[in-house]
Amino acid sequence: MLLAQFKLQEVITPPEFNGFKMSRNKKPVFGDEIQNLYSIIKTEDYEIGEGVEASYDILSDYKRMIISKIDVEKNIKVVMDCGNAAGAICAPEIFKNLNNIELTELYCDVDGTFPNHHPDPTVEENLIDLIQLMKQGLYDIGIAFDGDADRVGVVDSKGEIIWADQLMALFLPELINPGDEILFDVKCSQALEDMIIKNGGKPVMWKTGHSLIKQRMAELNCKLGGEMSGHIFFADDYYGYDDAIYVAARIVQTLSRTSKSLSELKAELPKYFSTPEIRLEAESDEEKFRIAKEAIDYFSKNYDCSTVDGVRIKFKNGWGLVRSSNTQSVIVCRFEADSKQGMEEIQSTIMKKLLEIGQLKVDAGH
Repeated sequence: MLLAQFKLQEVITPPEFNGFKMSRNKKPVFGDEIQNLYSIIKTEDYEIGEGVEASYDILSDYKRMIISKIDVEKNIKVVMDCGNAAGAICAPEIFKNLNNIELTELYCDVDGTFPNHHPDPTVEENLIDLIQLMKQGLYDIGIAFDGDADRVGVVDSKGEIIWADQLMALFLPELINPGDEILFDVKCSQALEDMIIKNGGKPVMWKTGHSLIKQRMAELNCKLGGEMSGHIFFADDYYGYDDAIYVAARIVQTLSRTSKSLSELKAELPKYFSTPEIRLEAESDEEKFRIAKEAIDYFSKNYDCSTVDGVRIKFKNGWGLVRSSNTQSVIVCRFEADSKQGMEEIQSTIMKKLLEIGQLKVDAGH
């Protein structure tokens, strides 16, 4: 009967990483709660029992709900790359039933072997085909989904990627009121914080992890939250969870309400230079945590820092991030500044210290 309290969500991923997500009482299940569930299952005898099974056509209701919430006010030409994953089940149909959308489909049939590219829109090489199509200049916006369609990627009419923190910034004018808190993770650009303040809101930085963001949003009653990985959460006219199909429909609606192109909207955001997420492999989880702790201790004593998740070191012209991965024996870093040279100097300073603290395998690309 315990599992009856949980909502199970199948996830389409490569076979070696397949599984399901759980939520309980409309809240995410993660961390200690997973271990608690494991201990209950391990100690209880479930050979016999009673339960109830019910069938419901929720997909039809979901499609109607999305369509009812979105009003595209002028003709928008959309390219959609579902990556042969879960988004293909209903995203194309939803967009075809929205007003004023001309849809071009790319890899919109479900195939769990992912013959064209891995469905992860945060990796630029997975967007190559979408970018090339957008560079033809025939379309207004390109949209891509990850494997289970809870993360979104966006490409403008010039073939340039609109990253998740930039996307959040573009949504601000239509939903923010003075004093509203907007939540974002520690990897997001200073540009987002700048735009939240410009629009009269209060920026709130939080830990990386979509379950952590979702939980904190509920606690703060935020209208909008998100993280650099592409998870974006609406709670103004939605339910506070990361539905990439809804987010994609919202950005198309936003674009339909302006005379500007997506690239012009992006150009209005503050300009910063930043690295992608840099992942440094440690020998073990124990070594990862040791390095992360020593880095936090060192930088906190010598710099102005935020330690909400790892350590985000503040410089006059930018910042650098050092945090331990939630899932792997990896130290995650990111660096940003108001100039390319400044970004490289911040990166050099922090990386030099990290490599003094412990042995880390640096990706050759960095």
